[in-house]
Amino acid sequence: MKRLLLCRHAKSGWNDIGQEDIDRPLDRQGKKEASLMGKRLAKRGVYPDMIVSSPAKRALATAGKLAEKLRYPTDRIIVVDEIYSAFAEHLLAIVRKLDNSCKTVYLVGHNPEITLAANLLGNLNIDNMPTCGIVAIEFDIDSWQKISTGNGLPFFFDFPHKDERQ
Repeated sequence: MKRLLLCRHAKSGWNDIGQEDIDRPLDRQGKKEASLMGKRLAKRGVYPDMIVSSPAKRALATAGKLAEKLRYPTDRIIVVDEIYSAFAEHLLAIVRKLDNSCKTVYLVGHNPEITLAANLLGNLNIDNMPTCGIVAIEFDIDSWQKISTGNGLPFFFDFPHKDERQ
């Protein structure tokens, strides 16, 4: 059994209009979102064997906040440059290369690709993953290489302001 958690980075700021997109940081709300989601994941007992992140500052900061709450060493977060500009199918290729000793992996990236990947892998119909939204998908497989579109089962979908949207 493998479990993949697809996470969209938390809310980022646009304070410096001259700043490169990859360098945009989390804003105050984003820091709160990431901490809140880390606490929720810890409460669920969904601890990562590996966290993989886009190199974008906002994605790495989200991964770091999640890691802190999940007692995962931040220096073990793996940065995969391709996540920053990957299409959903490329995210799938990245997942297929994961170490099979890892059962639960978090992948922190960007929209629309995170939403599309969640829909492809979990047979879901999410219109738009909210900032710091997380979809957990389980796969009845023993190797990440066996992941394919539609062979996952949704475990949960959570996001920071879920209770406010109901």
